[in-house]
Amino acid sequence: MCPDISNIQSICILKEQELPVIQISSPTVPAGFPSPAADYMEDEIDFNHLLRPRPASTFVVRVQGDSMIEANIPSNALLIVDRSVKPVSGNIVVAVVNSEFTVKRLIKNSSGIRLMPANPKYNPIPVTEGMDFAVWGTVTQIIIDALKQ
Repeated sequence: MCPDISNIQSICILKEQELPVIQISSPTVPAGFPSPAADYMEDEIDFNHLLRPRPASTFVVRVQGDSMIEANIPSNALLIVDRSVKPVSGNIVVAVVNSEFTVKRLIKNSSGIRLMPANPKYNPIPVTEGMDFAVWGTVTQIIIDALKQ
């Protein structure tokens, strides 16, 4: 049974607007030794294409809490969520459990379905018969403020 989520107000939806296209000096940044040949390369990153390949089904959700910190999702991170992506086991999803939104890793196996936190302080949420449960969307990107980490 799918819960009625029409009255839930906690999802932050971006207004329909274009994201910037940014000129970059190098398409990659080495994490090891720098490449002198990359000094003169230029490219563009179109954030519309990168973050919103399907704008009609893509939303932004701000995270509150620490249940997903070991998945590099701290409190105040922005999640790009695509409702058109079919969730598979192992995906991070925004789910509705008993009319409450939560972000967790979806695990499906022979034992059933569980929503797994990425913090040992929290317990998994087993999805049981009769529970109001729905996957609202699949997380495709995580945006964090690196200066506040």
